[in-house]
Amino acid sequence: MNQAFRAASEAAELQQSDGGKARTVVVDLGNESQVVHLPRFLPFEDSWKDTCYVASAGLPGVAYSGYKPHAHSWDDYPPLKDILDAVRNALPGSSFNSLLLNSYKGGNDYVGWHSDDEKLYGPTPEIASVSFGCDREFLLKKKPRTKREGERPSKRPKMIEHPDQHSFMLKHGSLLLMQGHTQRDWFHSVPKRAKAEAVRINLTFRRVLK
Repeated sequence: MNQAFRAASEAAELQQSDGGKARTVVVDLGNESQVVHLPRFLPFEDSWKDTCYVASAGLPGVAYSGYKPHAHSWDDYPPLKDILDAVRNALPGSSFNSLLLNSYKGGNDYVGWHSDDEKLYGPTPEIASVSFGCDREFLLKKKPRTKREGERPSKRPKMIEHPDQHSFMLKHGSLLLMQGHTQRDWFHSVPKRAKAEAVRINLTFRRVLK
């Protein structure tokens, strides 16, 4: 892994070029939830081929699908710390302190419908995803409507102002941010795609509460 990270460190250029920038897309999901998509956030030429978890010191352990990864220090992987700093600069006010790096070997590797609504992320977690390598589709779909505590029944049906499904193409170097009540109200997934033959690396930044 260290060789891969050193190679990526040499190839990485954290400053965005002036030319060829794609438009930032902000999707209002309604009910104080939104997704921000920056298609060309980092113009990296290389990517990683391993999986690891990196977190600030003193944070509680995490588990993903029954897997409890060992938490590496940011000092172990300076290139990842550089990307963290770039994400923080792009998203003023963010306070990410953990990173999960995942590798998708091809189109058969996928992530099913789920939401990151664990208590250790707080009630309105911000989750940033940076992609490298093969383009993959990222899907959102609205969770079934449930009555919330203290909510009064509506006397008339409300107008539907926001679609119940959204799709984003996560390209090499793109940044996607989920915030507000997105995890409470929405599921997300990365589906199988037969034509996605190359490797995709995903960096997911979260804030873990102490």
